Amino acid sequence: MRYEVLLVDDHKIMRDGIKAILKHSEEFHVVGESESGADAVQMCKRLKPAMILMDIGLPGLNGIEATTEILRHCPDTKVIILSMYDDEHSVVSAIRSGARAFVLKKASDNDLLEALRTVSKGGSYLSPQVSDRLLHRIQRGDLESKQLPTALEGLSPRELQVLRLVAEGKTSKEIAVMLDLGLQTVRSYRKTMMKKLGVNNVAGLTQLALSAGLTRFPAPEGHAPSV
Repeated sequence: MRYEVLLVDDHKIMRDGIKAILKHSEEFHVVGESESGADAVQMCKRLKPAMILMDIGLPGLNGIEATTEILRHCPDTKVIILSMYDDEHSVVSAIRSGARAFVLKKASDNDLLEALRTVSKGGSYLSPQVSDRLLHRIQRGDLESKQLPTALEGLSPRELQVLRLVAEGKTSKEIAVMLDLGLQTVRSYRKTMMKKLGVNNVAGLTQLALSAGLTRFPAPEGHAPSV
């Protein structure tokens, strides 16, 4: 049996490298490629692939958020997160989003194929470097759970998602397309967040998001997306 795989990475050289690896395997077949999280969600709805290899650091809708959206529409699709980084926050966020595996981009060809095979059989997989590091930290008792700042605790997961995109300078229309929501729904989320957080403009929302570490990329100076 050959499993259909969707590749999601904003770097073509990375996608080409993965395709070359899978080409030598009779188990996996690439059925599509995407450069963004939003596009991946739409492609998944259309193609219904068995598995997705998802870059965590996508522009706009990142890999974690794209995974959450994909599994809302395609619950049978299995997602494998690919990442340059092995920090605990990324790993835990990936697993909580519903991903079945977390593979470092510096992993070997055999490690990637092992992850695909394990997930295709219903299992879960973490790159050895990641699992060893987490195990050691758990054994030492110093694996901390990062909590949201108190000001953001009252926001829903969807509101936090919209807040991050607002902070990155996305307009309501762009967010609506990324999250497959109505424009008025997005505007409603923004107004509700302003009320909950006690701010009266987008700049206030952006500052709170940056302070909370929801995004590393502030909106361009002088850019004020419309509500």
